[in-house]
Amino acid sequence: MGSLSLEMDFERSPMTPRSLAMTPRSLARRRLFPNVDNKKPKVEQSGAGPRKNLQLDVVEPGLKNDGPSLDTILVNYLDTLTQRVNYHLGYPVNICYDHYATLAPLLQFHLNNCGDPFLQNTVDFHSKDFEVAVLNWFAQLWEIEKDQYWGYVTNGGTEGNLHGILLGRELLPEGILYASKDSHYSVFKAARMYRMDSETINTSVNGEMDYSDLRAKLLQNKDRPAIINVTIGTTFKGAIDDVDVILETLKDCGYSQDRFYIHCDAALCGLMTPFINNMISFKKPIGSVTISGHKFLGCPMPCGVQITRKSYINNLSTNVEYIASVDATISGSRNGLTPIFLWYSLSAKGQIGLQKDVKKCLDNAKYLKDRLEQAGISVMLNELSIIVVLERPRDHEFVRRWQLSCVKDMAHVIVMPGITREMLDNFISELVQQRKQWYKDGKAEAPCVGEDIGAQNCACSYHKIDYICP
Repeated sequence: MGSLSLEMDFERSPMTPRSLAMTPRSLARRRLFPNVDNKKPKVEQSGAGPRKNLQLDVVEPGLKNDGPSLDTILVNYLDTLTQRVNYHLGYPVNICYDHYATLAPLLQFHLNNCGDPFLQNTVDFHSKDFEVAVLNWFAQLWEIEKDQYWGYVTNGGTEGNLHGILLGRELLPEGILYASKDSHYSVFKAARMYRMDSETINTSVNGEMDYSDLRAKLLQNKDRPAIINVTIGTTFKGAIDDVDVILETLKDCGYSQDRFYIHCDAALCGLMTPFINNMISFKKPIGSVTISGHKFLGCPMPCGVQITRKSYINNLSTNVEYIASVDATISGSRNGLTPIFLWYSLSAKGQIGLQKDVKKCLDNAKYLKDRLEQAGISVMLNELSIIVVLERPRDHEFVRRWQLSCVKDMAHVIVMPGITREMLDNFISELVQQRKQWYKDGKAEAPCVGEDIGAQNCACSYHKIDYICP
């Protein structure tokens, strides 16, 4: 697969994957900012510290400006991001990729995939052919025939959820939306936007949907159809709702297939679970699946993929004469660059490469969990998950330094493909050393997270004694 060749093409760097994450610095200095002194580092703050707000203004060209040049500001910014890569542990973004260098020349074109991906535009500046190739790949992965599905490349997982839930509402206008309390916030946003009645389902301590609570609420509302959001990897704990159990529950409660719609929010795990088991499959009576393309696969821009059944899409389709196309999307104008990035990544990695990434991430997550456990730190890891939940570090600066996401007394590390054992070792070493300082005088204790992650996973003084002396 050759590089796009233009006058200002970028050089492909023969570096290791970790080094590849550092190439924007050298590329920017050599190619984009030739007038900036590239020998001296431009960033004063240490890479270990959080990024500071640049306090920027837009300065009119030609006016006297005593501040740094535009190029200097951008080089400083690139340097900061480059250094902070090694401290990015708390959010689901794969920043280990090298296609930005090959595909960068495409940035000189405005590519807009407005309208239906399967209908050509009246202008040539689109990438719908790449988009359809990506959609076909996911259709095969999730076991639905080409002539049976419809989909599009979205701007991210939230748009996929908005689209999937809207489809459910249009198919079942009187339906009630059921979603677990650990579902992504965009699901409840959709309920508000569409003025849908909704039921929040309780979850077990690991974040998985409480199926007995689902059953009770389905029976309570059995005179109305059900639109169910199934989370394949909850945002904070990485729990997976069991599609088969939910389908069985619907059947037991007397819901026929024409009285329910299932949307699968698989933002992070939708590219992982197919290589472990086939829980996501259109051979089951599900209505739609969405993933985020920038998460496990990796992309410089937020994006996602939404797949549904072709027979459902007419409920949303509108003929738009202005663009000479039918549109059933949420956003209308759509980024034409992201389908190319997704196509390139899928073609370069293939299913074998993705399967290797899944195994590496699962292994590294288990490694982190075991190391934290050995250090006496409260920690939980769900089965088939790469999200390691631990006690919240006491120091806010430590949380910002490692860019951790926190809820109540919990924090989590998401072990993405770009996270190395070296990064995890550095994190563990620093956390262990910092905890000695935080709790050395006995005036403060590590938080009890037994109610949040299970008593068996809590290493607080109370639960530690409880499990040592049953």
